[in-house]
Amino acid sequence: MAKSTTSIRLDDELRRQLAVLAAQEGTTVTELIERFVREGLACTAHPGVVFKPGPSGRRAALAGGPDVWEIAAALRHTKGSETKRIARLAEQFGVHERQIVIALNYAADHRDETASRVDANDQALSNAERIAAERQRLLA
Repeated sequence: MAKSTTSIRLDDELRRQLAVLAAQEGTTVTELIERFVREGLACTAHPGVVFKPGPSGRRAALAGGPDVWEIAAALRHTKGSETKRIARLAEQFGVHERQIVIALNYAADHRDETASRVDANDQALSNAERIAAERQRLLA
């Protein structure tokens, strides 16, 4: 992705806080600002979506709810009309149907990111199942 230079002025305390956080995360202030801007734009475009940290990195999630990729993955296992599928997902995740729509809109707008998370989870599950099967063979 091409990058260009943009100069911004920050108050000293904000700059200090960014530097401390960047050091804690092992990143640069510039990368941190870029992440905050990217996430802020996504949150503005999709109200109700937030970004959560975790062992696999930051990911999009519903405020007070599941990760977007979890909803997208579960969608694969639902059948019926759009309305019925959304209702089933809302019930499954214990959220309002509108939140499911918000998550699906985000997933549609960020297909590669969402698909990557779903694929990584599928791969981790497959690996865990393989290890469990091998463990059972060892114990037999």
